[in-house]
Amino acid sequence: MSPRVTLAVAGRVLAQIRHDHRTLAMLLLVPALLMTLLWWIFSEVPGGAFDRAGPGLLALFPFVIMFLVTSVTTLRERSGGTLERLLSMPMDKPDFLFGYALAFGLMAALQSVVAVVVSVTLLGLDLAGPVWLLTVVAVADAVLGTSLGLFVSAFARSEFQAVQFMPVFVVPQMLLCGLLVPRDTMPTVLEAISDVLPLSYAVDAMQTLTRTSETTEVWQDLGVVAGFVVVGLALGAATLRRRTP
Repeated sequence: MSPRVTLAVAGRVLAQIRHDHRTLAMLLLVPALLMTLLWWIFSEVPGGAFDRAGPGLLALFPFVIMFLVTSVTTLRERSGGTLERLLSMPMDKPDFLFGYALAFGLMAALQSVVAVVVSVTLLGLDLAGPVWLLTVVAVADAVLGTSLGLFVSAFARSEFQAVQFMPVFVVPQMLLCGLLVPRDTMPTVLEAISDVLPLSYAVDAMQTLTRTSETTEVWQDLGVVAGFVVVGLALGAATLRRRTP
């Protein structure tokens, strides 16, 4: 693996995104717009409903968007023949994968900063913990979506198949991460399943920041999310095919 090649791949991906204005707008603005819609829905509901639901969905939106965009973009490279040509050059699979992760990780950071700033300053999301740590959790969550999107793209043969993986990889995590009911009130089997799903820890970290300024549990959850990111990238590099069937 060469840092120079990895940075070259990241630069190429960022240049493509810069010229694709619709993808750029989706990456940067959609989570903030969805948080605004959520605030509007809860605006007439008494009892701080937005403050209760907002942090969990602030973890969910970047995760889903980065998973979708990353997996589809990688499959577009494969279906267009670009991926096979790139991997026929003096380039290791980790160079390609980590270059993609670096580029989309940067976009994820920008996306999360915009969503957090809008949620806290304009929509009045109430926090007990530090705002900067909320941003760190949001960035880690978006990078997690990127990592899983790259991993899934190794198994899909088309962009349509990549989208079909969403009900398998994303929807169960949405249902079991604690957004609908607290995880400790679920049936024992479902709670055990939620314990091995990465989105559960991102949502836990977000919800902890709304309750307390104590950050020990948040850092522990962040460590688990970071571990899933590393595992996702490693599995993606191991399963990435050089040739398209």
